[in-house]
Amino acid sequence: MGSGTAWLPDAARTPAYHASLGRWTLMVHGSVFLQYDRQLGTRADDQLGSVNWVMVMAGRPAAGGAVQFRATVSAEPWTVTARGYPQVLQVAEPYRGGILTDRQHPHDLISELAVAYEYTVGSKVAGSLYAAPVGEPALGPVSYLHRPSAAYDPAAPLGHHTQDFTHTSYGVVTVGAFTRQVRVEASAFNGAHPDDVRTNFDPVRLDSYSARVTCNPAPQWSMAAWFGHVAAMGGSHAHGALDRFGASVLHTRGAWSTAFVYGADLPTGAGHPLNTLLLESTLELDEVNAVYGRAEYVRRTAADLALVGSVSRELDIGAVSLGYERGLWRNGSVATGLGARGTLNLVPEELRLFYGSRTPVGLMAYLQVRPSLDRRKG
Repeated sequence: MGSGTAWLPDAARTPAYHASLGRWTLMVHGSVFLQYDRQLGTRADDQLGSVNWVMVMAGRPAAGGAVQFRATVSAEPWTVTARGYPQVLQVAEPYRGGILTDRQHPHDLISELAVAYEYTVGSKVAGSLYAAPVGEPALGPVSYLHRPSAAYDPAAPLGHHTQDFTHTSYGVVTVGAFTRQVRVEASAFNGAHPDDVRTNFDPVRLDSYSARVTCNPAPQWSMAAWFGHVAAMGGSHAHGALDRFGASVLHTRGAWSTAFVYGADLPTGAGHPLNTLLLESTLELDEVNAVYGRAEYVRRTAADLALVGSVSRELDIGAVSLGYERGLWRNGSVATGLGARGTLNLVPEELRLFYGSRTPVGLMAYLQVRPSLDRRKG
């Protein structure tokens, strides 16, 4: 399992704690980064904060099948503040009557609270139901928080809003059917972006829909394609209705994990989609050293950058990020590592005035704390 009902490759390794209590099986996983974030250029900013999340799952046999309860929480509304952390060229967002630019918003205090049920029909096919007042629909790839290819990277991808921002949706119902290698599913969900109060529950509704097909042809591979219609939204996060579609390929072989993601939005009435591409990879060189990187392309609108009337309506933006983490200390339960990450952004000439150059730079230094790999008890 990845995020929501998405699949990872069977060979993917997830650092987690596992335990059993009678007929219950329990799992806890997550990550905590304590980072110093420095964005350079005309829109420079810096912050000392923490990106973090913890997910808890509890499951047991029930009614001839299996039921699972899931919850994901984050302290980011306080540890990176409600304004989020600096990230050059990230999508601008409303905040308390104004607009935040070049920042990534914090995750909500509760980003998943869900129950899932699976029931085997015959020997080869099973059905599934996932229901959540807050959760993730069948739209997009495995969220970047849960991808092994991003396990050492504290920053969100620039294409996050087009690829997987619906991983926190206030209202989700997903039905599906699957074999050992193929999963077909459809969701009704709330297409509204979470509001700028990150510690409350937004109104729950089902106004959008999506479908996704996933195939795991071999233990090392997981491939998915999706389509969704996101309803128009009013209020401070107002947007028109749009169609969202894309595809992903995830690969894990031993200590090397890679993801390729294509995501696109097609606003109602637009003549062409706004495309994004992401290639990310992580290689654990040994038990102590890991290297990782991302290469991204995003098609931004002037409104995405809060530059309406100042630049062309749409702009092509690229970014290349490289990082390294060195393990500091590990025991049977906890692993810690010290890392650094650098990003070189690539912007068109007309953005030079606003960002100080055509290659604005972002830097991060951090300490990560996470579970030791696959810690089991009971």
